[in-house]
Amino acid sequence: MTANIDINTRSKRLKGLTTETHDRLDKSIMAGDPFANVENYAKFLKVQYLFHRDIGALYAVPELDALLPDLEGRRRFDTVALDLNDVGADVPETDGAPRFIAGEAVDLPTALGWLYVAEGSNLGAAFLLKFAAKLGLDPTKGARHLAPADEGRGLHWRTFTAALDAIDLTAEDEARVTAGAEAAFSRVHGLVRRFFDGV
Repeated sequence: MTANIDINTRSKRLKGLTTETHDRLDKSIMAGDPFANVENYAKFLKVQYLFHRDIGALYAVPELDALLPDLEGRRRFDTVALDLNDVGADVPETDGAPRFIAGEAVDLPTALGWLYVAEGSNLGAAFLLKFAAKLGLDPTKGARHLAPADEGRGLHWRTFTAALDAIDLTAEDEARVTAGAEAAFSRVHGLVRRFFDGV
């Protein structure tokens, strides 16, 4: 189901509502200096690994696949795992079950919020890839998960947000989308604190 969305789109509202949380996370990540050396970068990869493990099951949910373009192609868990191997780092110890578990019922609005955060991080990965290059890493080794989509980051993001904006949701659903995005940002922040000694 779709609805006519005015200029104040869902994706723009989400950005506005989560700006403070997002900015706090960005500052926390950069305070950890993840591109100072390969050891620090491995910590960053462990953050990414556990976050993408949390949401991995969402990419196989038929209801989400029907709403969002190329959902399976947007999954980055496997490339993060390859990046960890490339830099000689161990897979991090898990801290419980993933946030979303394969085969279990999913609250779609909540899931949309988490996927919004995952997709937004891909959009912002362009400058991270440049930092990774200084460590001798690139989209073929060590920085695979930071690589742009074949069609480019901008178009990849716009096709996602256009689909997100077009989904027909109730006011209660909208609140759960926002809560999902906030929870995703908070989850990543918690992982950053774990691997970067409380920054």
